[in-house]
Amino acid sequence: MLTSGALDDCGASTHCTRSGSLAGKPVIRGTRLSVEFVIGLMAEGWNETDIMTNHSGITHEDIMACLAYARDALSSEKVFPSAA
Repeated sequence: MLTSGALDDCGASTHCTRSGSLAGKPVIRGTRLSVEFVIGLMAEGWNETDIMTNHSGITHEDIMACLAYARDALSSEKVFPSAA
């Protein structure tokens, strides 16, 4: 289960951590599931119920935190047009 309020170097997300596990990738607090993994499941067509059923301990708030983390990461990305 996640503990709200602890940032642990994950920006605005209160549900992830960048511990030494998974080579420093952001993971859902209290698990070894990375934000990238959860976003990948959703990209493959899994819905929230599928994820929570197959990965006990994951909550709606955890999934929303993964989506918010991905949004924040993309919004801070700088894109420069190529000269081509």
